[in-house]
Amino acid sequence: MVESEIAERITARRAELDELEDQLAKQLADVRAERDELAVAERVWQRMAEQFAAETAAAEPATTQVAGRAVLLVPHRGPSVGEDALPPEYQRILAIVRDAGAPVATKQVGEVLGLEVAMWGKLEPLRGKLSKLAGWGWLRKLPDGRFTARL
Repeated sequence: MVESEIAERITARRAELDELEDQLAKQLADVRAERDELAVAERVWQRMAEQFAAETAAAEPATTQVAGRAVLLVPHRGPSVGEDALPPEYQRILAIVRDAGAPVATKQVGEVLGLEVAMWGKLEPLRGKLSKLAGWGWLRKLPDGRFTARL
């Protein structure tokens, strides 16, 4: 009788363990499926973040730190770089020089921009921007200090 009782307990325990194994196998399958879904979601999120970063970088002028100050990174003119890569202020200056149709002095550009052209100090930042545009290949600086648009 003791042997049959032990056999019954072993059989009952085996049934419990088989049932527990089935439950654990189902839980493991569910965990693996959810982990796979999370991996896919993470890849999609990374792609979206990269696209957003690229769009943001293209939409906003890039800056860097020089001597603790933020400085705009303006691209050099090239076949694959359009005017839309320039910051809006530089685009406006470029348009003014182009629309002039002839070489223009800094003072003339300043007048169109509405700057106080009678004060030398008000034109120096503009002269610097014009010179930068010339240095990057967007404008041409003539020996007399005037600027023309590059064709």
